[in-house]
Amino acid sequence: MTEQTKDQLADGSYEFLSIFLEGLPFIFLGTLVSGFLGTYLPRGAFEKFLPKNRTLAILMSGFLGAIFPVCECAVVPVIRRLVKNGLPVGCALAYMLAAPIFNPVTAISTYKAFNNSHEIAISRLAMGYIIAVIIALIVSRIAHDLFLKASAKKNEDHEHQHPKNLNSALNNSLRDFMDVGLYFCIGVVLTAILKTTIIDPTDDFWKDLADNSILGGAGMMILAFVLSLCSTSDAFIAANFANFRYGPKLAFMVFGPMMDAKLIFLYSTVFKWKFIAFLFVAIFILTGALSLLFETQILPIWMTQDAEIPLAP
Repeated sequence: MTEQTKDQLADGSYEFLSIFLEGLPFIFLGTLVSGFLGTYLPRGAFEKFLPKNRTLAILMSGFLGAIFPVCECAVVPVIRRLVKNGLPVGCALAYMLAAPIFNPVTAISTYKAFNNSHEIAISRLAMGYIIAVIIALIVSRIAHDLFLKASAKKNEDHEHQHPKNLNSALNNSLRDFMDVGLYFCIGVVLTAILKTTIIDPTDDFWKDLADNSILGGAGMMILAFVLSLCSTSDAFIAANFANFRYGPKLAFMVFGPMMDAKLIFLYSTVFKWKFIAFLFVAIFILTGALSLLFETQILPIWMTQDAEIPLAP
């Protein structure tokens, strides 16, 4: 075994442990919440809370992350349980995609990472909400059998399957943890391999992308996919790419919480692989387009002339 191979193995092991230990508490929290929701949440509870109109319900669901804050790792087992309990899939998808960005901790960390810039923090929230709602509105008009796994579909006999007690809630949590945790581990292994063998953010290739907002945005989204950072801390990484414009940085901070290397395996516990591929493409295109729009049309109106990073001409 060569020294280079040994170094790659050591780096890969370190990356695996760092991502695994960062995400595991949130996976545990998410499955714990999902187990208790599956046991104690009355059927139709969200239908009573949300508007009857499908579009209005989806619009409201996009804001639920501010009320029920979770990161991207924790939200997947929660929405899987909510869908099985009867939450409309469009609403669940809007919540799933927007919640990691609408998490108050994420909003505050973005504000602080960009030198107390409320413009960047608001832009990130707005982009995340718009993308989540657009995709949810589209999906709400598609037959669920085309993209939902059988194990994630609404369970009509839920009320009669398990007693409503602590033991049942913990058993539900354990089953969710074992199911979701397996896919999470697979995703973390893949992420560690990609980070240590393929992509090096310090390479000249990434530095050369800084002058082109379109290629820079695409590159930053790919980087966010590979790095698989937590949404509560990724803003500090984005802020350190000093040569990049605001558009690519926003793309990095919006795309990552919605779609990264570990998330695709978590999504596979709820959705079919073809739908996950559709999600990837849709989020990639919408994020790229909105990041350019915000950089060229919206942020120049908000930002002061003494902004540290130049905007696109």
